[in-house]
Amino acid sequence: MSAILSIERPATAPRGLRERFNATPRQHFWFEAPPARPSLEAERRHRQERLAGAFRLFARFGFAQGLAGHITARDPELADHFWVNPLGVHFSRIKVSDLLLVNARGETVIGRRPLNKAAFAIHAAIHERHPGVVAAAHTHSTFGKAFSTLGQPLATLTQDSCVFHGDVALFDDFTGMVVDTSEGDRIAQALAKEAGGVAKGAILKNHGILTAGPTVEAAAWWYIALDNACHTQLLAQAAGTPQPIDEATARHTHGQIGGPEGALHAFESLYEGLVQSEPDLLD
Repeated sequence: MSAILSIERPATAPRGLRERFNATPRQHFWFEAPPARPSLEAERRHRQERLAGAFRLFARFGFAQGLAGHITARDPELADHFWVNPLGVHFSRIKVSDLLLVNARGETVIGRRPLNKAAFAIHAAIHERHPGVVAAAHTHSTFGKAFSTLGQPLATLTQDSCVFHGDVALFDDFTGMVVDTSEGDRIAQALAKEAGGVAKGAILKNHGILTAGPTVEAAAWWYIALDNACHTQLLAQAAGTPQPIDEATARHTHGQIGGPEGALHAFESLYEGLVQSEPDLLD
């Protein structure tokens, strides 16, 4: 017969521990609102730093594939201009100083390296059609590509995928490499929701996935999360017949976790460690 160890717990915390208590204990289940940046220049620098960080995080997740892939950030002052990665620089090496500033005609106004023509064709249309979109991300990630070949919408299979419930378009009009702005226009149109607003992302059939958001942090985190949701669905379908979450529960959960605030803090939790280990990205 095993003995049961009984431990008497004090009714109050020990004196030394009490001295470390917060002066005013409170329930604190969410983050404080981040302070507004004090100037357009500060906002521009913030977007540039997160953009450079997003590329390096994407490299860590294995999203870099040859010359393919781009993330853009609208300039806060010149709303018809966006910052983007130069062609041929690996995601893992991108620094703030490498970023190009491109106008609505596809002309590079800051930077000397070449611009990915597909980046302009896709992103210029998205930024023009959707003024609330600050950033958009597209790469040729393995699971995003694999899922895109199925030609089917993303199913709401898990709590995490509820972030995208009713929020991911299916673009099934693949015509080859996107170099024509008319295809960028159709992708931008696919992101427009019937009830208004912009979808978080799109499945580009036989191509890959794309996300868009009101901050660089949201667009980048949603890309990571969407690729994970594609991976999860591929695994579930390979194992058997997945059972989706019912509509009411999926819609309710989407309302709980589908906002850009959570995406911002999820991104920041990765970004902080990245800057500590790779501070040169800020150069």
